Amino acid sequence: MDFTNSLQQWYLQNKRDLPWRKTVDPYIIWLSEIMLQQTRVAQGMPYFLSFIRAFPSVFDLAKANEEQVLKLWQGLGYYSRARNLHKTAQYVAHELSGIFPDNYNDLLKLKGVGEYTAAAIASFSYNEVVPVVDGNVFRVLSRYFNIETDIAAASAKKEFAALAFELMPKDDPALFNQAIMEFGALQCVPKSPNCGICIFNSSCAALQKKKVDLLPVKSKKLKVRNRFFNYLVVSDDNDNTIIQKRTAKGIWHNLYEFPLIETDAPEDFDFIAANIKDGFFKNNSVTSIEDCNEKNIIHKLSHQHLHIKFWKIRVDGTIENGIDAKTLKTFPFPIVIFNFIEMN
Repeated sequence: MDFTNSLQQWYLQNKRDLPWRKTVDPYIIWLSEIMLQQTRVAQGMPYFLSFIRAFPSVFDLAKANEEQVLKLWQGLGYYSRARNLHKTAQYVAHELSGIFPDNYNDLLKLKGVGEYTAAAIASFSYNEVVPVVDGNVFRVLSRYFNIETDIAAASAKKEFAALAFELMPKDDPALFNQAIMEFGALQCVPKSPNCGICIFNSSCAALQKKKVDLLPVKSKKLKVRNRFFNYLVVSDDNDNTIIQKRTAKGIWHNLYEFPLIETDAPEDFDFIAANIKDGFFKNNSVTSIEDCNEKNIIHKLSHQHLHIKFWKIRVDGTIENGIDAKTLKTFPFPIVIFNFIEMN
């Protein structure tokens, strides 16, 4: 099979030297796959190395408290991944004696493990003949074979998985899965791939038909919601501040933030002043309010754009449950708040 042989040869010559490729340990592979969802390798690598140092085994991760896990995850985004990672580690450590399921169907039952991650672990750790289908695989196969199926359609994954299964050598599924994902990550990239140096430039249907930029087909643009966050960065006579934990479901669940006033539109100094009159901070009177950033910081999430303003609020006396600057940095924050803390 020319496609498969050429692809695997390309991989063996061009693959990146990545730590999780040097093992079949399902813990290491699971950790890397969860971290690399929605995350580029260059961004995820330092986090992966930090996690392995802090939690060399699934038992170490299970023993950690959630805040420690979230703090190490800080900046990677999609924090539900970290919470699910922690819960799954506890389940594997306590219920399965530290032994990961050894097949695709049982791996799928783990919290936070979807079809793609289960297939990756099953093939890389246990050599199970099951294809991985991620964005890279959709892209490579749709372009090479000129497949116009909308990859956002419910049936798409089944169609592409069947094709990948057909192409996959049954004696070494892990090699094929690694190869096609790496090819999509390095060569057949989403925008402006260098088709001139591609090993498939004489056989790729999309290139012959001048459709490389049109494939894969993907509809259903997410509707983006705008939210306006006004963070109150309080400091008292001892330069202590206050933070709160986001306990409601939704973004940044169980991370920390400054007291928040969420509004329907950008607000100004007068609005903030009117909303933090005496009594807002219990026993402390507000002595000054300062706008820290004239323009909103726009923090883009996949389905929300957060328009963020920080307001420095000085109060007299000592705040109840105040924390000092050193202690403040030990809590897990969304990266946009952590960056503000670091710069101020």
